[in-house]
Amino acid sequence: MKKKAVVILSGGLDSLCLGAYFGTKYDLYGITFSYGQRASQEMRAARAVGKILKLKEHKFVEIGFMKSLYGKSNVLTNADRKLPEKFEYSIVVPIRNAIFVTIASAWAFSLNASLVAYGAHTGDSRYPDCRPSFSKKIESALNQGEVDGIRLGIRNKIEVWTPYIAGLSKSTLIRAGYEKFGDGIFRTWSCYSDKKTHCGRCESCNNRKRAFSEAKIKDKTRYLF
Repeated sequence: MKKKAVVILSGGLDSLCLGAYFGTKYDLYGITFSYGQRASQEMRAARAVGKILKLKEHKFVEIGFMKSLYGKSNVLTNADRKLPEKFEYSIVVPIRNAIFVTIASAWAFSLNASLVAYGAHTGDSRYPDCRPSFSKKIESALNQGEVDGIRLGIRNKIEVWTPYIAGLSKSTLIRAGYEKFGDGIFRTWSCYSDKKTHCGRCESCNNRKRAFSEAKIKDKTRYLF
């Protein structure tokens, strides 16, 4: 019997391609969050990603109230601000991964899963809640929050895993994903905008283009620019 893993899916390249590492070892359960992001196509792409990964179950969790708490603090939930073409701290959504991992872990403990994964990679070093130091600390805190259940054998201890922890880059992830899923990886969504086609100019689109180039895989994504 396979172990269970909860995978946080945004509908992006990273979340699909990390599934290439777990599909044979774990039964995958996906969780996707609607947190008020301007990239409305993420939900559609997440459904496609879930089907490609053949999830045992896929939950869509509505936490749109976070948009009102974030206010004008970042460009991903505030559509009035211009999306940058390269990294600026305005792209960082405060402790977004902490929120996602905590909710995903609540489900993982309930499922008696042993792993929670999200797609942070070595190229995400400028995002504090993508770094391995953060992932390991929140893993420790969440297990401490269920320590009695773990000691009693009612809950499994969870591991919080990211490609970053394993030293994997975005281009390495893409190569693994392409080998397993082929052109299915082009059903993912990376753009930060609310357009129906990748804008081709925002920081995330530029990262996507660069990663395909570094992976030496022809980028079949349709971009406006």
